Amino acid sequence: MRRRTEHSVHGRTPRRRATFAVATAVVAAVTVAALPGGGGTVASAAAPTRGGGRVDLETPIFSDPTSITNPLFPRDTVTQVVQLGVEGGDDLRFEITYLPETKFIRWNGRRVETRVTHFVAYMNGRILEVATDFYAQADDGAVWYFGENVDNYDNGVIVDHEGTWLAGRDGPPGMIMPGDPQVGDVFRPENIPGLVFEQVTVRRTGFTVAGPRGPVSGAIAVRERLMDGTTEDKQYAPGYGEFRAEVATEAELYHVAVASPVDSLGTSVPRALRALDEGAEKVFELAPSRRWHQLSGIADRMSATWTHYRTRSVPALLDAQMTERLDLLDAAVARRRVAKVRQAAIDAAHAVLDLQMQFRGRNAVDRDRLDLWRLQLVIDRAAGDAAAVAGDLATIETIKDRRGSGCC
Repeated sequence: MRRRTEHSVHGRTPRRRATFAVATAVVAAVTVAALPGGGGTVASAAAPTRGGGRVDLETPIFSDPTSITNPLFPRDTVTQVVQLGVEGGDDLRFEITYLPETKFIRWNGRRVETRVTHFVAYMNGRILEVATDFYAQADDGAVWYFGENVDNYDNGVIVDHEGTWLAGRDGPPGMIMPGDPQVGDVFRPENIPGLVFEQVTVRRTGFTVAGPRGPVSGAIAVRERLMDGTTEDKQYAPGYGEFRAEVATEAELYHVAVASPVDSLGTSVPRALRALDEGAEKVFELAPSRRWHQLSGIADRMSATWTHYRTRSVPALLDAQMTERLDLLDAAVARRRVAKVRQAAIDAAHAVLDLQMQFRGRNAVDRDRLDLWRLQLVIDRAAGDAAAVAGDLATIETIKDRRGSGCC
């Protein structure tokens, strides 16, 4: 699997349920069709080229590097993004959190202060990669990438740090987004021979994409060529940054599902979402009692609540995810398998939390994510699944770290 400009995590591909392929296809479809509830049709328009070629050859000047205002690579206005997708037969989930910390990196004879982003990749619900990334904005509005610290996981255990690099120590920083991208622009976010390399070409500008809450104008499309020759097509959208990516040769596609506070709908969580959360908690607690009639009633009420709530404008991927999770909960209760019911309840609660990101700050959501992973730990310990337990513990520590004051 190839993840984002910054991250390379090919090859670790456990099995998954197939439903997210449908969810991702929904978003891919609305990108080129009318957006339900969005009030318009998604359109595209190519901007005139200015000749093209490398735009990252001049040495950048950093007078105020931690003020990252580039709308196509926002760091000042976003706190957390969830991306969902598929690779072949596997579910992908990425959580990108923009931290308040900064890190000084010595490069070109000076210390450049950089902003820190925390990235977690999951495959089929299990931790796959954790990375901290470092960015700075030059005076011309271009954002530069100063490196990343990477932990790659297999069966819950760190197996290597492949992809780790740091500007100054290993080579130069790379431009990750020009200040004013135009068709034909070429730049290299990573450019350290033998270690990391990526070259990006801008292919289209000034078009509109279907965002979680409606059309988003001013997007750009790029093609990224990687060190192994693989190409990846991406879209960046104002207010979101990296919005959509596809690697055809890997059958990989992922998309922004929700971003906070970009997709905020206020600060009061709707009663329906609170009811869904409470229902999932009740199912988890009640499952060991094997009161199947009562459990079935709770699951039915949750489905009815969701059917009513989803008539409003719900982000497409979150809609598909919540619907899938409730279907799986119904099926688990019908089969009367306690462990499956408890797992389905936790999975449904995670989906509710993603919906609640539109109403709650990322620290509050992360606090509840921690609680759910602690419940996951209970299930996996009871099952004697050592790899899952190791992954649960790693995930818990990862979320605790990004909620704390330190990261690097």
